[in-house]
Amino acid sequence: MDNNVLIEMRDITKTFPGVVALDHAQLTLHKGEIHALMGENGAGKSTIIKCLTGVYERDSGEVRMDGVEGNIYNHSTMDAQKIGIATVYQEVNLCPNLSVAENLFIGRAPATKIGTVDWKTMNQKAREIMNSLQIDVDVTATLENYSLAIQQMVAIARAVDMNCRVLILDEPTSSLDDKEVEKLFRLMRQLREKGVGILFVTHFLEQVYAVCDRITVMRNGKFVGDYTVSELPRVKLVAAMLGKDFDDLASIKSEGGSAKSTDVMLKAEGLSHKGTIKPFNFVIHRGEVVGLTGLLGSGRSETVRCLYGADRAQTGTEEFKGQKINIKAPIDAIRMGMGYLPDDRKAEGCIADLSVRENIILALQAKKGMFHTISKAKQNEIAQKYIEELSIKTPSPETPISQLSGGNQQKVILARWLATDPEFLILDEPTRGIDIGTKTEFQKKVLELADEGMSVVFISSEIDEMLRTCSRLYVMRDGQQVGEVTSEDGPITQEDVMNAIAGGAKQA
Repeated sequence: MDNNVLIEMRDITKTFPGVVALDHAQLTLHKGEIHALMGENGAGKSTIIKCLTGVYERDSGEVRMDGVEGNIYNHSTMDAQKIGIATVYQEVNLCPNLSVAENLFIGRAPATKIGTVDWKTMNQKAREIMNSLQIDVDVTATLENYSLAIQQMVAIARAVDMNCRVLILDEPTSSLDDKEVEKLFRLMRQLREKGVGILFVTHFLEQVYAVCDRITVMRNGKFVGDYTVSELPRVKLVAAMLGKDFDDLASIKSEGGSAKSTDVMLKAEGLSHKGTIKPFNFVIHRGEVVGLTGLLGSGRSETVRCLYGADRAQTGTEEFKGQKINIKAPIDAIRMGMGYLPDDRKAEGCIADLSVRENIILALQAKKGMFHTISKAKQNEIAQKYIEELSIKTPSPETPISQLSGGNQQKVILARWLATDPEFLILDEPTRGIDIGTKTEFQKKVLELADEGMSVVFISSEIDEMLRTCSRLYVMRDGQQVGEVTSEDGPITQEDVMNAIAGGAKQA
């Protein structure tokens, strides 16, 4: 192993029932570097980290660490900590009701001669640790008094004081504002100067180029490449993550046949939500399919949640069919004629214990109100209509939705919103995890709905799918709207979209 190499992972394989999570993956971390681990959802980033830190036991492969003899097998996070590998997660794993000093010394507090906690020594050592990292806090104050950024720095300080040589930061900036991010980066740079190897897991491109030295890209559980940041243009990084080769890029013309109406269905100006979305503008016309594109975590879902009222906007104005509106909650949006199919059908879409019929009529019943119940006969009529229209494969309308395949569950949730007769429909990753045939059906249905005058916002991680359905794309990056790609000057190509995501597109 090279003298400058701190961690070397080779041919790491990890399988779960029916899934190969890691397929001969590899990762090399050097001393005194900040190394980004990049990849889309399901790429294997979390799994390879868990194999390193003892959360999972790998099926095969080799892990070597500078100063530790032989092939390393960590059977727990404690094993990893003993050899100097520490992890700080997105959700801070400390005790908010204890002081900063107590959190720094959990499980290892200095003791007096009679066995009680030596508070004076502990507080003094805590001050020295925090001062050495230039973190200005009162170590006797409870941790909950401080921002999430400070709490994360305390977690990092604890790891550093426990002589960590490898620091893994798993999505540490997703809930931080710009100033807090810069504080965290300052600390990371200090640790780099001290020789600590930092593995930085993030989906924010701007942050990778601001603070990292090298990048490892993973895709579908496999190692794609190891790059020096200065030698990897952003558009090439996006291509590596998405698995697209520019030699193979081809323009795909939208199949939508109808001309766009001049009637504005929804218009938003300066909408934002603290910590997730910076002020953005949005316009969609009647019968138009508009896409939101960007890497995972770019703010696509948060933007539509803001439009729909699932996350209440804190700034800006919104108009629907020419009238100013104030959406305080999703029920307001439903009553106005909006529908929203969320990206996580299990957590936010399906009610597993209810039947197909009950799942389909949920939104319509909410729209009508609790005092205007829909008769069982009418419910059956509605359910049967959409089972046939969307070719939902179910033994009966009374079958629990949990017994259906993922694709058919997704069709039931689409039916739920179509039953409310919406004029504006948001589809967030409607085809994720479903087979190619069902995907095609979904895409055709979206274009049919647009032809009938419905306005549709479409979000998908698959660029091909966006190109087949959307006439216009808003580009998101790091919680901010950074551009727009339109088909006015000819068909949108994958290269147009990937350049825009990477920062090479001009604002429309």
